Amino acid sequence: MEKSILVTGATSGFGKATATLFAKHGYTVVITGRRADRLQDLEKELIEKYGCKVIALAFDVRVKKQVEHAIAELKKQLTVIDILVNNAGLAAGLSTIDEGDTEDWDTMIDTNIKGLLYVTRQVAPMMKKQGHGYIFNIGSTAGKIVYKNGNVYCATKYAVDALTQGMRIDLLPYGIRVTSINPGMAETEFAVVRFKGDVQRAKSVYDDVHPLNPNDIADLIWYCANLPARVCVNDLTVTCLTQANSVYSIKDSDRAKPVA
Repeated sequence: MEKSILVTGATSGFGKATATLFAKHGYTVVITGRRADRLQDLEKELIEKYGCKVIALAFDVRVKKQVEHAIAELKKQLTVIDILVNNAGLAAGLSTIDEGDTEDWDTMIDTNIKGLLYVTRQVAPMMKKQGHGYIFNIGSTAGKIVYKNGNVYCATKYAVDALTQGMRIDLLPYGIRVTSINPGMAETEFAVVRFKGDVQRAKSVYDDVHPLNPNDIADLIWYCANLPARVCVNDLTVTCLTQANSVYSIKDSDRAKPVA
């Protein structure tokens, strides 16, 4: 039976890698994002490479009416969504709480928390009606330990962790699994967005380290999704080998050398 997956924030990073992996395995893939041109390019790429069905929906998860309209239109084409990946999220700025840009705060809260809620609010009833489903919320190690100048971003990812737990409780009677995937340092557009297009500053974040890459997270989602239906991985936190958590990390060159 053909299966389907909806991925928010699919134009880059974890979302794009996840959509690509599931398309490769024959899923009907619903890709969403704000950048319509990138969505169209990805839609074309996935269809040409894998011959799968792709539905591209350009909307902003921060705008409730756009989310409601997009999912209403989706229901005309697709009546079952097996998997939802709430991936859309970002960090904006890096500053102390007393010097923070309140517009950055609004952007992070509206995207990372409210956007996740708006999409889930539309998709979860579909999953309840069909009697099964799997929701993945992309959190962060920043939702486990707060780091310096990360205040509001960390708070939004703590909220994702709490919402994931709440969803799992609320949806338990309906056979819907809910998993939080919490990546540490990963090389995506994350740092470029945080530093508002400063590519050099973004690149410096990854100097002398081997960060995670988007395919690592896509592989974890694929693994969890293919476990027996009786198994639900509640929470999965993953870092690269040079990072212990969101606070403590080392450079590659500082790693202990093997003793002869």
